Amino acid sequence: MMDSRKLIALIFLGGVFIMEGFDIAAMGIAVPRLEGALGLAPASFGWVFTAILVGLGIGGATIAPLGDRFGRRALIVTGCLATGLATLGTSTAETTTAFLIWRLLTGIALGACLPNVSALSSELAPARLRATVMAVVSAGIPLGLFLAGVLAPGVIAAAGWQGLFYTPGLFAVALAGVLWFVLEGGAPAENAQGTAHAKLPQLLLFSRPWAFPFAVFVSMLGLNALNLYLLNSWLPTVLPLGGLSLDDAARVAGVANLAGLVIGIGASALVDNWRKGPALMLLFGAITSSFAVIGLTAPDQARWTWLLMVGVGGANAAAMVLPGLAAHLFPARLLSSAVGMGVLVGRLGAFAGPPLGAAMIAADVPARTFLGVAAIPALACVLVALLVGHALTVKARVEAAGEQGVPVSPAAIGG
Repeated sequence: MMDSRKLIALIFLGGVFIMEGFDIAAMGIAVPRLEGALGLAPASFGWVFTAILVGLGIGGATIAPLGDRFGRRALIVTGCLATGLATLGTSTAETTTAFLIWRLLTGIALGACLPNVSALSSELAPARLRATVMAVVSAGIPLGLFLAGVLAPGVIAAAGWQGLFYTPGLFAVALAGVLWFVLEGGAPAENAQGTAHAKLPQLLLFSRPWAFPFAVFVSMLGLNALNLYLLNSWLPTVLPLGGLSLDDAARVAGVANLAGLVIGIGASALVDNWRKGPALMLLFGAITSSFAVIGLTAPDQARWTWLLMVGVGGANAAAMVLPGLAAHLFPARLLSSAVGMGVLVGRLGAFAGPPLGAAMIAADVPARTFLGVAAIPALACVLVALLVGHALTVKARVEAAGEQGVPVSPAAIGG
């Protein structure tokens, strides 16, 4: 049974993902309004959307690992505070260059924070519920996306497009203060085998026997992240091309993202209690079908809303489910490294999403074609999911051979 302090910590760690989801949606909702407010064309924001992903990579690779040295609480609180300040800074931007710089800084701060949030969530969860707890905590992303879509019209009416950044920025600053008191201790946990090899578990992911399951894991993360950032960056801009108003487009995007929370929790339970590969094939197959149907049909708000609930909601659900899959692919003592490095490497796939969307917007691609393109990465995920069953056998073979811990010697890494 989980004690109350751990449960409270997990709830507020979920708040970090809510803040990230709102922040992701805020830029996409703001872009179609900035042409009138600042004279900035939507097609010029491709690299602005990519900047946050570059920042995530930089922060994840250079700052997040300091959590092993200074403790996860220090990195989570500092990263959350820095994210809030950079998001508030975005509200002052008046040029695409200024937006790019602020989004880059936001990404660096998030990159420092999020891998430590994922790792700490897995460490706080009971072993038998690790995958499900991780999925529920990360459900904050679609919840944040939903809140942004639903609240956007009122926030903009009250504070202009800048309000879209005031909201997550102030929330992140307040959350940093709460997390400082809620999370226990500032010192890093002592490695059972000492601190001399603290960084070696990350390297094990790129060597046998873990390289294959890690490749399967990050391939699906990367392909799904491409769709996630393509859709959440451009959906509020694309839907008006199909006849929706700006406010209706924001609301439809919000509802579609909320569906991801329900789908994600259901899919996580399916992955935990059924065959992992077929469960993921079913999820990504549904996403593929929804975007294929959109690509082949004329715009219709009611029909597209239901299809986007499956497609966009499914992509958000997959972002919840896949970190939980790591609990089945890797042993407990390698799990934190697998989740942190997996999210970091998987984010690289997201780099292509915003520029791809910008190119299609600039080429005046019809809305249904734009959305139909999202079926391609989803179909690729279906194919990768065919390998999940084989990837799962690696952990089983290691455990059957009696290797209860993760080898950390240089010889083992080379093997």
